[in-house]
Amino acid sequence: MSEKPYTKALFETLVYTEDGEPVEVAYLGGEAHYVIPDGDFKRHVEAEAVDRQVMNWLQQQILSNKDMVTEGVMSMLGKDDLFTKAMIDASIKNVDAMMEQGIPDDARMWLGMMGLKIIVDVHGDVVKVDAPAQELPPDFD
Repeated sequence: MSEKPYTKALFETLVYTEDGEPVEVAYLGGEAHYVIPDGDFKRHVEAEAVDRQVMNWLQQQILSNKDMVTEGVMSMLGKDDLFTKAMIDASIKNVDAMMEQGIPDDARMWLGMMGLKIIVDVHGDVVKVDAPAQELPPDFD
């Protein structure tokens, strides 16, 4: 993984076991770990490993809908120019920056309210991502 300590679990409160139990976060030596119950044992899995799996999945989802995502972000920003589009396109491709910068607490809470759940097995492998369904507006062509 990275050389710097990974000090924040990006998806804290959004990670669950295959049994639907929420996964806690603990810090060992300053590094964030997801604590996954396995019977009477608690497995500590590096948060960076789980977060990277999720970020790669998110990046694939965004890239497969890149034009729609770019247009939506530009609309949210109220800007429709070439430079803004280039900035958004570059951001979509750069997962490592988000891994370093993190996700704001408000955004993480919003994702949880929208129904995002990350399901991991006892080894920290992401087995499923329950993401909010995206419905197209009625006038979408």
